[in-house]
Amino acid sequence: MSEGDGVSFPSVGIVLVSHSPELASGLRDLLAQLSAGLVPVAVAGGTDDGRLGTSYGRIAGAVAEADRGAGVLVLADLGSSVLTARMVLEDLERGDVVLVDAPFVEGAVAAAVLASTGAGLAEAVATARDARGVPKF
Repeated sequence: MSEGDGVSFPSVGIVLVSHSPELASGLRDLLAQLSAGLVPVAVAGGTDDGRLGTSYGRIAGAVAEADRGAGVLVLADLGSSVLTARMVLEDLERGDVVLVDAPFVEGAVAAAVLASTGAGLAEAVATARDARGVPKF
C-alpha cells in the first residue's frame, strides 16, 4: 500500500538527534527524498540557543512531531546525544519509542526506506541495526 494507491498507512516516525542542527537537517532532507515523503522525520539538532550540543526539550518535541501512531525510531549521532535521548525516552515510558544503536546515516536511510513501504516499528529497528554490518565497498 502506498499513498499513490489512494490508501494511506500510519508510518513509523524517525527522530534524528545530533549535536549539529545542520547535520540533522541535511539527513532529514535526504530521507525525505529516499522515502518519497511518506515517513515523518523530525530533527533535534543542537541546543536551545543554537549552539552545538543536545537538548532534552528538542528531543521530546521531535518525538511528538514524528509520532503518527506506528511508533518512533530514534537515532543519535554520538556521546551526549545518546545520553540525552535515553533520558527523554525513560521519562516518556513508551514502548513504541525506541532508541536504536545503529550508524546515524546508514541506519536512518535503511529505516526510512523500509518504513516508506508500510513496515512496522520492529522491522524498521532491525533494519537500522543491520545497517551496521553492511560494507560500503
